[in-house]
Amino acid sequence: MSEYKLGTGLVDGKPTPLVLIAGKAHPLSDILADEAPESLEDVFAHWAETDALLTERVGAVSGDGLDPSTISFLTPLSNPRKVICIGTNYKDHLAEMKVGTPPEFPYAFMRPQTCLAAHGEAVPLPSGAKMNDWEAELGIVIGRKLGPGDQGDPLDAVAGYTVINDVSARDWIASRPFVGIDWIMQKSWDKFQPTGPWITPARFVTDPENLAIQLTVNGTVKQKSNTGQMIFGIAAILKHLSGMMTLEPGDIIATGTPAGVGFGRQPQEFLAAGDRVRVTIEGLGTLENQFV
Repeated sequence: MSEYKLGTGLVDGKPTPLVLIAGKAHPLSDILADEAPESLEDVFAHWAETDALLTERVGAVSGDGLDPSTISFLTPLSNPRKVICIGTNYKDHLAEMKVGTPPEFPYAFMRPQTCLAAHGEAVPLPSGAKMNDWEAELGIVIGRKLGPGDQGDPLDAVAGYTVINDVSARDWIASRPFVGIDWIMQKSWDKFQPTGPWITPARFVTDPENLAIQLTVNGTVKQKSNTGQMIFGIAAILKHLSGMMTLEPGDIIATGTPAGVGFGRQPQEFLAAGDRVRVTIEGLGTLENQFV
C-alpha cells in the first residue's frame, strides 16, 4: 500500500489540493481526474470515499511531480467549522506552568479560523501583546461526524494528523484579572496557529501516542518530547469533546504541548521579529514560520 499525505498549495496561482507521494507533490486532479474534489474541505467531507479512491490509484502515479520546496503552501484546510485546542495536556508542561493538580478532563478552548497560517507564511507579532510564545502540538483532523450518543470507536472518526504551532500571548497569564485568564486575548490573534503543511492519513500513523515532537527557534532546540507524554490520549480527547458537541469532517483539534515553552523558562523567553520557528513531528513532517 502506497502512503501519501494531503496539503494545499498554489499551482499556477490557484489554490490546489495536493497529494505528497514519495517526496513529490501532485495535484489531486492528476490522480483522481474528474472525481477529484476541489478542496480538502470536500475531501474530508467525503473522507471514506476519497481515501478509498486514493488508495486505489496512488500506487499507479507516474511522473516527477513537484518539489515541495518550490511550493507556496496554503493552510491545508482554509475554513474548518471548528478549531479546538487542548491545554495543559503534557505532564512536564504542567510542572513548568506551575499547575499543581492534573486536570480531571481535557482542558479545552476554541479559536477562530483566522488564527490559521500556512507553512512558510510570515506570522505577524501583534502590537497589543509582548509575551508571544511557541507551542509544538500534534493536530487531529476529523473525518466523520462524532457527537453525543455516538457509540463507535472515537478513533474511527480521525481522518489524519498534522503539525501545529499553537502560538500564545502569555501577557494574560502573567497579569490575569480576578475573573481568570482571557483566552481570547491569549489565543485568538490572526495567524496564531500555523498548521501543516501536510495531513497524514491516520492509517499511516501506527501509534499517534508515540511520536517524537520537537520545536526549534532559530535552530536552537526548545522543546523535545514524545506524544506519549500526553495526559489525555486521542480517544479520551475525542470522547470528551464529542460528549458536548458534534465534531464534523475537517474540524482541527490541537492536542497540547510538552515542556519547553518560553513562559516556563528561567529567564523567560519570547518570540521577536525575525525569529524562525520549526516544529517537527515524527512521520508527519516539519512546519516552519518566521515571525515578523
